[in-house]
Amino acid sequence: MNTMPAVIFDLDGTLVDSEPLYYEAGRRTLERYGVSGFTWEEHAQFIGIGTRETLETLRDRYRIGAPVEELLAVKNRHYLELAAATEAFPAMRAFVERLRAGGHPLAVASGSSRSAIETALKATGLDALLPVYVSAEDVGRGKPEPDVFLAAARLLSVGPGRCVVVEDAGPGVEAARRAGMDCIAVPYVAGPSPDGEPFASAGLLFRGGQPEFDAERAYEWVAAQG
Repeated sequence: MNTMPAVIFDLDGTLVDSEPLYYEAGRRTLERYGVSGFTWEEHAQFIGIGTRETLETLRDRYRIGAPVEELLAVKNRHYLELAAATEAFPAMRAFVERLRAGGHPLAVASGSSRSAIETALKATGLDALLPVYVSAEDVGRGKPEPDVFLAAARLLSVGPGRCVVVEDAGPGVEAARRAGMDCIAVPYVAGPSPDGEPFASAGLLFRGGQPEFDAERAYEWVAAQG
């Protein structure tokens, strides 16, 4: 039985820099339904929120008549057209490789679709390192609910208390807390007070985000949880 702490990664904005691609996919989707002028700042409000929940909010906000399932299909299609350009954060790739070499069980838990997760992992070459994943389609509720992380822990056959989540956004950090898991936070969007809410419950916080992230320091912290 593996006694090493398991590590569960959020995907978008944490492992891979896909947020600009999701923004463009969202902009194209809204434009198709007559909504123009969707800005990056508006997109940033939804970072860390699942695609379904994001589209439910935007559908209500802009009074779009199409059902959410249709919007999901359209946005997913636009994203997959762009996803070949996905890049992994170099220090995060090094962290994954270090964890893999150390024998830690690993998984991805994302609010994206299965096809989007598979495409991003394949485009970055992370699919060989992270074959276990849970998508928004596999659980009933998105972050900040804990469902996706708990499902990943079950796939790894590891109890929640033996899991560390790596996240970039407040809803994911809160989902980890509700799941009873430790959390490393690497904010994608710097807030005015990143050491307060919504990152207060993170056990390890890299306030400066990806530029500050240190794979070895993160690995030592995870190992210490064992």
